[in-house]
Amino acid sequence: MAKSEKQKLKLLYLKDYLEQYTDPDHPASIKDILDYLAQFGIRAERKSIYSDVQYLMDYGMDIEVLHGRGGGYYVNSRQFELPELKLLVDAVQSSKFLTQRKSMALIKKLAGLSSLHEQQLLKRQVVVSGRVKTMNESIYYNVDTIHSAIAENRQISFTYSEWGLDRKRHAREGIYTASPFLLIWDDENYYLVAHSEKHGLTHYRVDKMDRINLLSSPRTMLPEHERPDPTVYSKQVFNMFSGEKTQVKLRFDNSLVGVVIDRFGSDIMLIPDGPDHFIYTADIAVSPLFLGWLAGFGGRAKILFPNSLIDQYKAFCAESLAQYQ
Repeated sequence: MAKSEKQKLKLLYLKDYLEQYTDPDHPASIKDILDYLAQFGIRAERKSIYSDVQYLMDYGMDIEVLHGRGGGYYVNSRQFELPELKLLVDAVQSSKFLTQRKSMALIKKLAGLSSLHEQQLLKRQVVVSGRVKTMNESIYYNVDTIHSAIAENRQISFTYSEWGLDRKRHAREGIYTASPFLLIWDDENYYLVAHSEKHGLTHYRVDKMDRINLLSSPRTMLPEHERPDPTVYSKQVFNMFSGEKTQVKLRFDNSLVGVVIDRFGSDIMLIPDGPDHFIYTADIAVSPLFLGWLAGFGGRAKILFPNSLIDQYKAFCAESLAQYQ
C-alpha cells in the first residue's frame, strides 16, 4: 500500500486506537498515539493529531482531553457502558438455550464493545464451563428463521426432538407444520408459541427444533380473543407446561406476596382476607408443574375454587405421598 494511501487511513486507525485502548482510567498521550500509528507505517506530526482528534469529536465521539503534563485523550463514553455489558454477559452465560461455544463467541463480541482494559473485568466474571447448556448449535439460525416467518406472515415446517437415556436428542417421527406467533424466553429457555392444525395453540422449545423451513402458505390467523399476548401467556403457563386453562381462586399467607407478584406481575389485584392472608384470582393453565409449585408452599397456600381443582390437587398430593407408604 502506497504511503499516501496509508495516510488516508490515519483517522480510522486513530479511532480504533482510542476505542480499544483508552478509557477514563487509561488516557493515551500523543506519543502513545504516534507510536501506535507508526506500527502501520503511518508517520504523523503532533499538530495533525490535535486536529484529527477534533474531527472525531465533531463526528460525535465522546473524547475527553486532559491538558497539562501527563495529559492525553480517552473515550469517555461508549454505546454500551461497562455495567450494561456486564448485565448482557450475565444474561448470555446463564441462557440454557445457547451452547457453550456460542455463549463464549457472543461474550467475546460483547467484550469487543469495551476497551481492552475493561475487557479484563468482563473476562473475570465469565463462568460458562459446567453450566447446563443446550447442544443445538443451530439455535441462532432457528430464532432468525422464526422471526422472518412471523414478519413475512408465513408458516414453517420443522422436525422436533426429545432427549433419550443415552443423553442424545432423537427426532420424533414426521414433519411438524405450524403458524408461528411469538418467541418467549422463559426459565432460561426459548419457546415458540404457534398454532398447528393438530394441537391448536401450543409451544415448542426452540433448541429442540431442527430443519426449520419457511413455507409459502400464510399463517392461520387466530380470532382476536385467541391471539397470544406474551405477557399474559407467560403468566398463565407455568414453565411453559401446557394445561387446561381454568379460573382459579387462591388464598395465600401474607409472607408470599412477593412470590405471587414475581410469578404473576405487579399489576395484579390482591384482595386482603383478614390480617394474615390475601386472595388472588387468575386464569391459569393447570398442569402438574402448577400443582407442584402450589404444594411447595405447604399450609401457606390454599385453593378456594373450583372444587374440581381441589379434588385434582388432593389426588396429586396423594399420588406423591403413596410412594413413601
